[in-house]
Amino acid sequence: MKVLVIGLGSMGQRRIRLLKQIDKNIELIGLDNNLERGKSVQGKYGIKLVHSIEEGLTEHIDCALICTSPLSHASLLKKLIHYDIFLFTELNLIKDGYELFQKYEEKLFLSSTLLYRKDIQHIIDKCRHQPVNYIYHVGQYLPDWHPWESYKDYFVGNQKTNGCRELFAIDLPWIIAAFGNIKHMLVKKGKNSSLEINYSDNYLIIFEHENNTKGIVALDVIARKAIRRLEVYSENIHLFWEGTPDSIRELDILNNCFKTASFYETVDKNENYSENIIENAYQDELTAFINLVTKGDRSLIRYDFEKDDYILSLIDKIEEA
Repeated sequence: MKVLVIGLGSMGQRRIRLLKQIDKNIELIGLDNNLERGKSVQGKYGIKLVHSIEEGLTEHIDCALICTSPLSHASLLKKLIHYDIFLFTELNLIKDGYELFQKYEEKLFLSSTLLYRKDIQHIIDKCRHQPVNYIYHVGQYLPDWHPWESYKDYFVGNQKTNGCRELFAIDLPWIIAAFGNIKHMLVKKGKNSSLEINYSDNYLIIFEHENNTKGIVALDVIARKAIRRLEVYSENIHLFWEGTPDSIRELDILNNCFKTASFYETVDKNENYSENIIENAYQDELTAFINLVTKGDRSLIRYDFEKDDYILSLIDKIEEA
């Protein structure tokens, strides 16, 4: 199996490392506009380096992973969808090219990594069939996202693909899966920091879902400690989650005590990222993509264009509110 990885920044390197763990026989080919970075990744991971998509296609690849900035996804997909290969794309924060891409949906795989986390799947399973209330805070100080580079030098500094928009795109898919589609919402937003950005750096939203679930979501790029913290409660459930895979505490109502649950025998961590980001979910997501490529099996896929279209439309409404 030959895989072309387009974009060798932090996400491209993460995908390369995990693909090697999944199957050491996968042949990896890399492409990056930054030649110096490309050579560095080539030396680090022993991959083959090409200098254009056309050159990569001469390698008779089975699939490609688009790990570049969201603003570049549409142009890359337009080049690749005519070559009858499977395509994986990182978060699409804008809808450029959507009408064209939906025609090729059978061979396109959209990333939504948190849906592949076992602890989040537990929350979804516990909450999706009953109305509940929830309080959720997610945030991290923007300069800490990539400490090795300025936030002004990659896509989170751009208003179209800003840091808050990315957090919404990361977290709303599982929130909607757990609590249902949105019926009403009240949005309060603003800029409370000295960050050199031209977008709101914090949001406070009250969601009312179609099944009468109600939630408060606080989302920001100013929290000095990276945080994911959830509380869910109703007459049948009281659950806390601190964002890490071993942090779910759930009230045993009959015995009036909290019980904890563990969802992974081992947790794969990358020290470059905060403690609530684990590599296991990224690997499980790639496994679902490989199953699609090698077997045509879509059973492990948890996200699609219909869901992505809903999420991006919802984010647009939040930003416009």
